[in-house]
Amino acid sequence: MIHERHDLWRRAASYAERMHRGQFRRDGETPYAAHPMRVALTVASVFGCDDPRALAVACLHDVIEDTTADYEDLLNLIGKDIADDVAALSKNPALPSALREAAYDEVLEKASWRAKIVKLADVIDNMADAGHGDEESEVSRGRRERLIDRARRAIDIARRDPAEPLAPAAEIAEAALRRFKAR
Repeated sequence: MIHERHDLWRRAASYAERMHRGQFRRDGETPYAAHPMRVALTVASVFGCDDPRALAVACLHDVIEDTTADYEDLLNLIGKDIADDVAALSKNPALPSALREAAYDEVLEKASWRAKIVKLADVIDNMADAGHGDEESEVSRGRRERLIDRARRAIDIARRDPAEPLAPAAEIAEAALRRFKAR
């Protein structure tokens, strides 16, 4: 069982690193793969969740949205449950941008607790990442407001789900949001 759990995490992390290779965060220097790994670390270390599927989803959460990988690739690599959760964390590019966020929230609302806990870790990492440097020059007011709005929606969605690990994770995300807004 321990070997299977380690194998799931290892395959997910390795695939995410490979798919995000050559991509960088907004600063133009940090390899993009650092983001999903930090999200996984937040799920494990900050939220105290050692569920191997949740950690795999954390590693893979941006591969459908930001790489050439698709649902079928994840289905074949790691299975339906994880592929479904990663798909739930991926915005639909076919929708007009005005409808995309609402559709995303609808899907996330119905998704597993694993997808929701990963989303909370994702918004925490995005706020932390955006908080580095001079706020006025590094993060536009519009981007800052979008980050606050996304965090608020993710927290609200998580709070409506009675799954055990979500309540403390939502509280931690709420505290991170308060700190971000205070900067």
